[in-house]
Amino acid sequence: MNINPSNHESRIHMLEIASFVMGKTEVIHPVLIHDRERAVLVDAGYPGQIAKFAEALSPYGLGLQDVTQVIITHQDLDHIGNLPAMLEQSKRGIEVLASAEEKPYIEGAKMILKITPEALAAAEAMIPPGVSDAWKQAFLSMLKNPPKSPVHRVIHDGQILPLCGGIEVIATSGHTPGHISLYHIPSKTLIAADALRVADGRLCGPDPDQTLDMERAKASVKKLADYDIETVICYHGGLYQDGNISQTLRKLAAG
Repeated sequence: MNINPSNHESRIHMLEIASFVMGKTEVIHPVLIHDRERAVLVDAGYPGQIAKFAEALSPYGLGLQDVTQVIITHQDLDHIGNLPAMLEQSKRGIEVLASAEEKPYIEGAKMILKITPEALAAAEAMIPPGVSDAWKQAFLSMLKNPPKSPVHRVIHDGQILPLCGGIEVIATSGHTPGHISLYHIPSKTLIAADALRVADGRLCGPDPDQTLDMERAKASVKKLADYDIETVICYHGGLYQDGNISQTLRKLAAG
């Protein structure tokens, strides 16, 4: 899916990465922003999806070797999973960017907040019957030892990154403490990550079951309403362009 301003050389594309996860197909939506000099990925998917990322980049004449920056919105496993593999495949050298709060979790200095003993037990109970013991052990080992990657640059709220026409960093804590969203200035596109989601064609707030602090998350949604947004890309649910987005966000924050 392309969301591109006609008067700027930068291009933004919503990627669709589908995988069979825990007995069901799950689709995530990382984002590619690129111009003649840079190719920026926002988030890095579940572990083991590196080939799917290469396939998703191919229609735009790009490969993983062309990626110059990866911006990680937060620490969750479905956002950091392929970072080590991406760094290995890069020929130009990928710069990883994230918030200061999320940095120690991405780098492995701290354990990802949602990978608790209770979460591990629940994940083990949800493993579909019939899978091999080897697969089961590999899966649980991955959860206990999540991928880790260096964060080369810390980014902060209100910072405008001089990439692809300008990308503003928006602190949207709540889903995780240092969660960020991004605003691509030329296309007026909000890359919401998990601060918002799309369900049944409707723009919704963050998933309460996956959000660590709902009050902070609602405050973050209210903050997003101040932006001039024409398009929203949510990591879960994808594209939203209908109606007055700022008004919708204010209603979500108040609800």
